[in-house]
Amino acid sequence: MIFATVGTQLPFDRMLTSLDNWAAHNPNIPVFAQTGSSSGSFPHLKTVSSLSQVEFGDYFERARLVVAHAGMGTILSAAEVGKPLILMPRRLKFNEHRTDHQHDTAQEMARLPNVTVVQDGVALREELDRALNCNFELRPSTTSNEAPELEQLLRAIRDFVWNRPTQLHSTESADQSGAA
Repeated sequence: MIFATVGTQLPFDRMLTSLDNWAAHNPNIPVFAQTGSSSGSFPHLKTVSSLSQVEFGDYFERARLVVAHAGMGTILSAAEVGKPLILMPRRLKFNEHRTDHQHDTAQEMARLPNVTVVQDGVALREELDRALNCNFELRPSTTSNEAPELEQLLRAIRDFVWNRPTQLHSTESADQSGAA
């Protein structure tokens, strides 16, 4: 099963329409989508506007692949459970968001293992086909030497979001703590 989520704040019909078009050509692959405030029709997807936190977690656990907007909550959830993730950021130029912060976030997260970023429906359908042909196997990081820093950033963001103490792993911070 593929799980798609667009968050709860804004509609994201560009992503959902592309996913629906792909699902029409792949009827044996179930696709479940949380559509938020979208008013569009997506006949080849099983849809719901919102999910409880428990339901959201359940769909993440069951999914072979997650397709999503580039919201940090979704990125963190995928990282927590180790699911392959295709991100399609909302874009300011399409009036999908107020800024292009999702585009910037997605570009940084693309360096992580499991994360692929697409910018349009054609690329989304191509990546879905590639994932299907690879049996949804995780792809290696494109820049593995940078992945530890990104993993540390994700860990710090997770700790902040879930109000957990952050463990500093930098020798610089240890040096500063002893300064008068």
